[in-house]
Amino acid sequence: MASVKEQMENVVVEEAKVAPASALAADLGDVIASDEWGPEAPPDRREFVRFTHLHRTLHACMIVSFITLALTGMSLKFSYTGWARFMSHMLGGFQTAGFIHRTAAVIMFAAFFTHIVDLFKLKKREYRSWKELILGSNSMLPMKQDLLEFIATLKWFVGIGERPQYGRWTYWEKFDYFAVFWGVFIIGSTGLTLWFPVFFTRFIPGAFINVATIIHSDEALLATGFIFTVHFFNTHLRPEKFPMDTTVFTGHMPLAELKRDKPREYQALVASGRLEQHLADPQPAIVVKTIRVFAWMALFIGFSIVVWIIYAMLFAYR
Repeated sequence: MASVKEQMENVVVEEAKVAPASALAADLGDVIASDEWGPEAPPDRREFVRFTHLHRTLHACMIVSFITLALTGMSLKFSYTGWARFMSHMLGGFQTAGFIHRTAAVIMFAAFFTHIVDLFKLKKREYRSWKELILGSNSMLPMKQDLLEFIATLKWFVGIGERPQYGRWTYWEKFDYFAVFWGVFIIGSTGLTLWFPVFFTRFIPGAFINVATIIHSDEALLATGFIFTVHFFNTHLRPEKFPMDTTVFTGHMPLAELKRDKPREYQALVASGRLEQHLADPQPAIVVKTIRVFAWMALFIGFSIVVWIIYAMLFAYR
């Protein structure tokens, strides 16, 4: 069966028997050159760039350092359990685990302070003042809008409201972000006190070493439980993300996903005409596969640590 285009060409040829040659050439040229019959344009595969290369690198450093701190720290905290002794043996013994623990802490401090320096550069590059950076539309600080979206989300969960029109940062992303600040300050400061007790007891009472031990241990347990349950659920186990959200690893998210997850940000970018400058080709397939292997390993280790903690708390806690 002849295609529609061939049928149209036959019509033009039949008309040539009665039409002047010049008119026929013009008509045929219009048909062939028409966009309607020309080859289809390739689909736009570009993705929205949500995180810069530095953001992705810092997040990867945080993952590696946090998991290392959790593994070595929990093996020391629950050193009387079989799994903790096995883990410390695999790491080279409790003394070596302590050395690895402090090395991971240095990496986390470095990632944290690199982020602080990047904030200063961001303010200088894109914002006119600290007020605009801290209180602007893309602020990481909790705002009234976050409270409204939290209430709207609860209504959406129980089916009495629409899905909120989330913006650049959701309320749970802001909570996760400041949990890192809180954790680095509390766990980091007490950890340094335990690492350098002679130095710090020049300024604080010696009894504070015991207090620092309790705070460091219990706050680390809370942080580990939070990251490997609440953070993992919010990021990877939500129905629309399950089983894994690779955005923070690749830095990219499909445009359709941006429209669905961050409609307020998408509308703002379209309205300002800045959407185009945030689009880029997808990461190479080998990069995505490598990232997925790394992310699956992190998820597996994280969930395993949660299981170990629950076992120790329920059946072997002292």
